[in-house]
Amino acid sequence: MPLQYHPLSREFPQFETQMRALLKADGHFARLAEEYEQLDKRIYEVMDGREAMDELQLQGLKMQRVTLKDEIETLLRNGAAG
Repeated sequence: MPLQYHPLSREFPQFETQMRALLKADGHFARLAEEYEQLDKRIYEVMDGREAMDELQLQGLKMQRVTLKDEIETLLRNGAAG
C-alpha cells in the first residue's frame, strides 16, 4: 500500500462544510486541526525515511493523531448537529 498523508479533508469528507466553518469561527478547532496536520506530516516523514525515529516513538505519534482525530470528529459532529 502506498504511503499517504491523512489530511482531515480525506478523513472527514462528509464534514467538509462544517470543517470550513469551524476553521474560521472556532479557534480551538483551528488549533486542533493545525496540530493534527503537523503531526500527520511528521508521521509521513518518519515513515518515508526522511526522519529517524524508533518504532515506539512512531506508535506514540500515531496514537496522538488518533486522539486528535477523535476530538476533531466529536467537534465536527456537534457542529453538524447544531
